[in-house]
Amino acid sequence: MQFILYLIQKNRSFLLFFVLELIALFLTIQFHSYRKSKFINSANAISGGLYNNVTSFRDYLHLKEENKLLAEENTKLINYIIASTPKKTVFLDSVDALNQQKYKYTPAKIINNDFHKNNNFITIDKGLNDSVNVDMAVVNPKGIIGITTNVSSNYVSAISVLNTNFKVNAKLKNADYFGTLSWNGKSTKEAQLKDIPRQAVLKVGDTIITGGRSSIFPAGILIGSVSNITYRNNRYEQIDVSLFNDIRNVTNVYIIKNLHKTEIENLENRRNE
Repeated sequence: MQFILYLIQKNRSFLLFFVLELIALFLTIQFHSYRKSKFINSANAISGGLYNNVTSFRDYLHLKEENKLLAEENTKLINYIIASTPKKTVFLDSVDALNQQKYKYTPAKIINNDFHKNNNFITIDKGLNDSVNVDMAVVNPKGIIGITTNVSSNYVSAISVLNTNFKVNAKLKNADYFGTLSWNGKSTKEAQLKDIPRQAVLKVGDTIITGGRSSIFPAGILIGSVSNITYRNNRYEQIDVSLFNDIRNVTNVYIIKNLHKTEIENLENRRNE
């Protein structure tokens, strides 16, 4: 113990300098969005490999269960795509059918998942080399999971539904009433739906889906079911939505690319000029 204290005393100047450097680095990354973004992108590439190795070992121990789940998810997704495709496309030739396609689904795997903070992110094993970029939806057959935010060559990080900055356009499944879904940082099993007009007829158990009023999530992706309704002055003050996904235990996902996203955004930018 005395020897350790002696070393600390002898090198106190260096230790103080090292601590101050760490604090300076933290403040630089925290308060400069550009540097923060660059740091996150670099960290994605480095930490992604480590997370991938750990996840590979864990997956080996649960290989049979994961393969079964993946097969079930693939079947559900295929059925969803078939059910949501207009019947008339059956009669189109291959070129026309490709032109009619609006979304591309890329299978992927979550290799790191935060859920115990207010602003949680997930890391996924796909990146630029897989045609994955920022502002893409992350889902599985049970529903929404997040939106991609930072990407490297082989990995992408995504803002989770369990993030107080996450927002998505949502609607009642059985009626065209739209609102905004976000998370209040409390229960990992529930999100909150706001801005639903008071004329909407809403009850506990109603299904909530994505509204499609964005270029990220397709319309009709599952979110959850209404678990509690709070009224104030004859209005819906807050609607709690029980998420269909247990975000803490998700592994296999799909990243959705909107093939018309650039065209839509260019059109909207010209409108705002």
